[in-house]
Amino acid sequence: MTRNVNIKNFPGGSKSRVNKAGNNVRNKTDTPEDLEVIEEWRASHRAVLNTFQEMLRRRTRTTDIVVAQRHKRKSTITDKLDRLPNMQLSRMDDVAGFRLIFPTLEDLYSFRKTFHNAKFRHKRRNDIDKYNYIKKPKHTGYRGIHDVYVYDVNSDIGRPLKGLLVEIQYRTLIQHSWATAVEVIGFITESQPKFEKGDTRYQDAMMLSSEILARSHENLKGPYPDLSNTDLLKKFSRIDKSLNLLNRLRGLIAVKKASSENRNAILIFSQSAELEIRTFRTAPEALRALFELEKDMPENDIVLVKADKSEDIRLAFKNYFSDANDFVFLVEDGINKIAKEINT
Repeated sequence: MTRNVNIKNFPGGSKSRVNKAGNNVRNKTDTPEDLEVIEEWRASHRAVLNTFQEMLRRRTRTTDIVVAQRHKRKSTITDKLDRLPNMQLSRMDDVAGFRLIFPTLEDLYSFRKTFHNAKFRHKRRNDIDKYNYIKKPKHTGYRGIHDVYVYDVNSDIGRPLKGLLVEIQYRTLIQHSWATAVEVIGFITESQPKFEKGDTRYQDAMMLSSEILARSHENLKGPYPDLSNTDLLKKFSRIDKSLNLLNRLRGLIAVKKASSENRNAILIFSQSAELEIRTFRTAPEALRALFELEKDMPENDIVLVKADKSEDIRLAFKNYFSDANDFVFLVEDGINKIAKEINT
């Protein structure tokens, strides 16, 4: 049973206690008490999600911006601790997260600027360009912008949660299509290009495709800014043929849309790659079910998603539906655009 977030001290007891529990999990020396500490700390981020959700949805209500929230899964927290041996758990900044998807770059930058100038207590922890992976893409090919905010509240109930972190991701539809495809590859192959694991050809293919998308659709440069258009298309064509990548992604059968008006969905992805969707009318009901399912199905990938409309859930979390059609279309369209430039 998960503890209520209405606690008197920092969730988990103290930041040092949370860090100790995280280190023990990393070192495979964790105790049941360590796991309880981490679960209390993780669960406490619900208040952060609720606060930022209200702010973000109010500011995007009359726009075409898609807002989806994500509560980091226990398995993902453990994986991140393993990948980043120097990370202290209490400083993990994406346990509570939001993904904002914009029609255009102009929409993204305009909204972010307005949000930065908004009047609220919560402080942005990072400099404006620290996590700007549009100006300076990650070497994996990832493009987007992240901001990290520090939760600040003075109420008696909320004060113990002061200092918890929340991450906001900003992406355009173009950038989101690429990130979706990276996730899909992780599901359908034994490689994880997102984390630079497995067959390096997938990493190369996604870096080259990121460059194609940036140049052809957003008039920007990606992870290969100095590569000529001709060499870019040649390199991608060669590696695409060796992997049969676009054809494999094109041939995926998308899961039938969840025909529900419920706005809270739990996606259960089994080891056999089958997807089960459970929907809920209220966020508290869904969150309770999430913790129970994680306890009952520790071997499965279970994620709670919430968006304003059921179609927004599909858009924001397409990777869980094995749907990379947008990516395939945009890459092929981008290749044609760049080829025309070469020939003119």
